[in-house]
Amino acid sequence: MRLLLMSDTHLPKRARELPAPLLAELAQADVVFHAGDWVDTATLDLLEARCRRLVGVYGNNDGPDLRARLPEVAYADLGGVRFGVIHETGPRQGREQRCAARFPDLDVLVFGHSHIPWDTTAPTGLRLLNPGSPTDRRAQPHCTYMTATVAEGLLSDVELHRLPPRPRR
Repeated sequence: MRLLLMSDTHLPKRARELPAPLLAELAQADVVFHAGDWVDTATLDLLEARCRRLVGVYGNNDGPDLRARLPEVAYADLGGVRFGVIHETGPRQGREQRCAARFPDLDVLVFGHSHIPWDTTAPTGLRLLNPGSPTDRRAQPHCTYMTATVAEGLLSDVELHRLPPRPRR
């Protein structure tokens, strides 16, 4: 099962549209995760129309329309791997311990908010993944997203994809 992970799309404030390489990945993905800060409902509508399965949450920049359609925390059991999705996890210091305590029954937690890619494992075995942002790199060198695979009850092939710089507005 192929997974596509994204967060912090911030459309149309940070970009006019999702990058073409990310849109191309939608057709390959069995499940798409979005860890919040969509900003517009058009992006949610687009992903709902194009994705086989979408697991998404709202973020701190998402208004009432998105909050009415998305939860703060979402869960999915995919091929025996227990996933959770949330936008904010707090400061980087102590993140693994804090998230492991809050989500003791998960194998993987997908999160966003910082726009900083993150891939660590808590002492409990909880894997924490932040795909960064495909539209707003902030202090990072590239805009990013992640892909991964679930097979035989295991998460594998986690890959951070760097997007090419987009033309200036």
